Amino acid sequence: MPTSELARPSGFLGGLNSRWHHRALAVFMVIVIGHWAEHIAQAFQIYALGWPTAKARGVLGIPFPALISSEWLHYGYALVMLVFLWILRHGFAGRSRQWWNLALAIQFWHHIEHLLLFVQAQSGWRLAGQKVPTSIIQLLVPRVELHLFYNTIVTIPMIVAVVLHRRASAAEHELTGCTCGLPKQPALAAS
Repeated sequence: MPTSELARPSGFLGGLNSRWHHRALAVFMVIVIGHWAEHIAQAFQIYALGWPTAKARGVLGIPFPALISSEWLHYGYALVMLVFLWILRHGFAGRSRQWWNLALAIQFWHHIEHLLLFVQAQSGWRLAGQKVPTSIIQLLVPRVELHLFYNTIVTIPMIVAVVLHRRASAAEHELTGCTCGLPKQPALAAS
């Protein structure tokens, strides 16, 4: 294993990647998959139900339209996701770490695209003379489809990483200090 995989953080970050990794990872994955499901719901509303794009806001976006229209919120989510992909990666080793790093790399680009949208929303400047804030790849692919794609290609490697992580060898768990997937130790009987 490369030396970088052997370096374990200490303190709170060390705990997030060892004794609390299972819970931190579970909470993070529920949020990520929930967000992905919102993008799937929005695409379903457009392509299966025939709703206009402006009305297709996913499930939570219907009662809370600001969830769709706020570039602050979108950029904030992209940044927080990037940070947690970085922080929680120390709990992974071997093949699971490779898949997690793939998700991290893709999310880094996704974050750059959201940063570009955020800057445009705050400044009034528009990329390539567009009428609305537009990301680079959005010049080629409509925003709804693009962000469904981005969330899909970030979430799937994360799921693969978690499955591989939960099935990791004892040696990989030893490298990280993580207890995810290890059998529970039986409690000692009172003597």
